[in-house]
Amino acid sequence: MMQKIEKGLSVEEIQAIDVNCEYLGIKRLMLMENAGAEVSRIILEMIKPKKCITIVAGSGNKGGDGFVAARHLSRLGIEIIVILIGRPESIRSEEAKINWKIINELKSSIKTIVIEDTSQIDSIKELLTKSEVIVDALLGTGIRGLVKPPASEIIKIINHARECGAKIVSIDVPSGIDPNNGTPLGVAVKADLTITHHKPKIGLMTKDGTEYAGEIIVSNIGIPPEVELFAGPGDVIINIKRRRETSHKGDFGRIIVIGGSIEYTGAPALTALAALRTGADISIIITPSKIANAIRSFSPNLIVKEYEGEYLNTKGLKIIEKEIEKADVVAIGPGLSSTQEVLDNAMEVFKMAAEKGKNLVIDADALKAYAKNPSIVKGTRTIVTPHTGEFKIVTGITLPNEEGEGWKDRIPIVMNEARKLEVTILLKSHYDIISDGIKVKVNRTGNPGMTVGGTGDVLTGVTSTFLAWTNNTFRSAVAAAFINGLAGDIAVSEKGYHITATDVVEKIPEAFKIVEKYV
Repeated sequence: MMQKIEKGLSVEEIQAIDVNCEYLGIKRLMLMENAGAEVSRIILEMIKPKKCITIVAGSGNKGGDGFVAARHLSRLGIEIIVILIGRPESIRSEEAKINWKIINELKSSIKTIVIEDTSQIDSIKELLTKSEVIVDALLGTGIRGLVKPPASEIIKIINHARECGAKIVSIDVPSGIDPNNGTPLGVAVKADLTITHHKPKIGLMTKDGTEYAGEIIVSNIGIPPEVELFAGPGDVIINIKRRRETSHKGDFGRIIVIGGSIEYTGAPALTALAALRTGADISIIITPSKIANAIRSFSPNLIVKEYEGEYLNTKGLKIIEKEIEKADVVAIGPGLSSTQEVLDNAMEVFKMAAEKGKNLVIDADALKAYAKNPSIVKGTRTIVTPHTGEFKIVTGITLPNEEGEGWKDRIPIVMNEARKLEVTILLKSHYDIISDGIKVKVNRTGNPGMTVGGTGDVLTGVTSTFLAWTNNTFRSAVAAAFINGLAGDIAVSEKGYHITATDVVEKIPEAFKIVEKYV
């Protein structure tokens, strides 16, 4: 029976889980071993083969799962054949290479055949047609575009073998199926049974997906719930927008930062600089004229557009209305101040962003304006970033103390409020809690040194860039919380608890370098 799971995993979520497992010390080789062992166990329980099992493997990790399954099945004493489609030197991961090498040493129990191109396909047609069970370990969740030869020809033979009586077992997803939507990519394996690892993939839960997958069984490969609960480098990697040689200025985000007042000049600069350090192309600060030159003096990298006055006013709204047209993200709040006039004008900015379909990040003083009428941005692409005190201002709820295991009690509260408000909440605390009302993540990077003023403004800038890249509020908030906290951890490792917010900004590139090691 297929296990009832409310939501399947996307390809990006699978990638994040894989990386986060490694981050938590669960090695990819261990997961491959568990996956192959589960495939073997389920085949023995469900099909009870007695003659011949043929495993058709590709050069990716799905092929590696097939190699492991072959080793576990070899104890049956029946004929086990592994057909590798592609050259052995083209096997992509180290884990799959290790397991290919192992099965090639087991010459008495496992026969291996290599098919390097379409000219050799005829040699295995009869073998596949006469197989009792064919394990499809050919193409997995990394598939892109239409299936090409020789894989497309092999899939046709596998489907013909099924018509001749062979039982077809697909690992994770049937080869040739788009794992995100279930659509066959030209040609796809028609399986009797699909053994999908950890959780179903989204594509398996569609009409097309179920038609090709046959019966679906979810295998337990030893991924603990913490892998999906805690933010990790995988959550960053899947949200990095990669640069190409043909990229142009503005392709990687145009952020406008609305903030600053006669009392606070540094906050919007920190936000804008953090956005640039994260990877945004353009970061524009819209601020009162009384402090514009002070902000300009912080860095030549800042673009500052000013309006007459000391606080956000109607003159500022006219400039914002013009600039918002070209913006990917509007970040509002850092250093804004909270007079009634400012809060009223902040709400006008919310309306502009909502009406024009712009991504919005609301922080600091702007949260007080948001608290007055959260319905303005309900259901839009909006991230709000309160700390514990601001969370009470926005929701009226006093959160439980997070010491010990208390942070766990905050999770359902944050989820419920995000669901009601229809925004993504990034609750800043010792353990950050991020939720869009459906999903939730907890971020554990960061340290007590980051209680220094301005680190929240830095987080707003990091969040804005990720949001410009992805247009996904939940994923952006998770990635930003992890990177911001990691940058703070690097800064503290070098300077102790004597850091400033600018130290955190300068460590953002190093945080990305650490994350990229997991690719």
